[in-house]
Amino acid sequence: MSAAAFLAALLVTFLAASIQGVVGMGFAMVSVPILALIDPRLAPVPQLLITMPLTISMAWRERRHVQLSGIGWILGGRIPGVVIGVALLAMANQAALDLAIAAMVLIGVAVIGSGYHLTRTPYTDFGAGVLSGVSGLVASIGGPPLALLYSRDDGPTRRSNLAVIFTIGLTITLGARIVSGNISWGDVRIAAVLFPAMALGYAASIRFRSRIPQTVARSTILVLSFAAATGLIVRAAG
Repeated sequence: MSAAAFLAALLVTFLAASIQGVVGMGFAMVSVPILALIDPRLAPVPQLLITMPLTISMAWRERRHVQLSGIGWILGGRIPGVVIGVALLAMANQAALDLAIAAMVLIGVAVIGSGYHLTRTPYTDFGAGVLSGVSGLVASIGGPPLALLYSRDDGPTRRSNLAVIFTIGLTITLGARIVSGNISWGDVRIAAVLFPAMALGYAASIRFRSRIPQTVARSTILVLSFAAATGLIVRAAG
């Protein structure tokens, strides 16, 4: 990997972690498609590994705002979701993976951009958990289905609940990937290299989250994610 690609990967990881710390989601939506374009080895598995400490830190930081209602149904849906995801991953080549990542990102862009709010019921919570499990396993992007559930909550409530869900959901996803042999030592090494940039980005979000409007952070997610997803589609079609 060239020095330019390495520096770009660190910068993207820093920016994505900063956005997640402010909004409560967006790390994978921003980092995975861009890093996959820079070098396929950089994504999507390393993002699963370095997101875990990020979500744990966020859950602890916002722990006073956690509302446990409905979380059980969401996490219950995550389990069949990862099973489906493992089956899909077994059939995917690089072009198919690029298209899957692009599709998840574009769905996320549509969800966040629309501002649509899904009425919370056990059925919608479970369904969102299934979709999050599938997309999280295949593309490391499990946030968009959950954004529909928490789109109208205030910043602390959204950040805290998503952080708890992501932390437990990532544990399930990583366990499924380990058992199915879909994590390599190369993924671990790349995650270790990118980890400091993620930590610095998270630290920056703590300092500046009250100064950055949520609308600005969301708009940044949409623009960067859409551009990167479009690039992945072009590469897969080439």
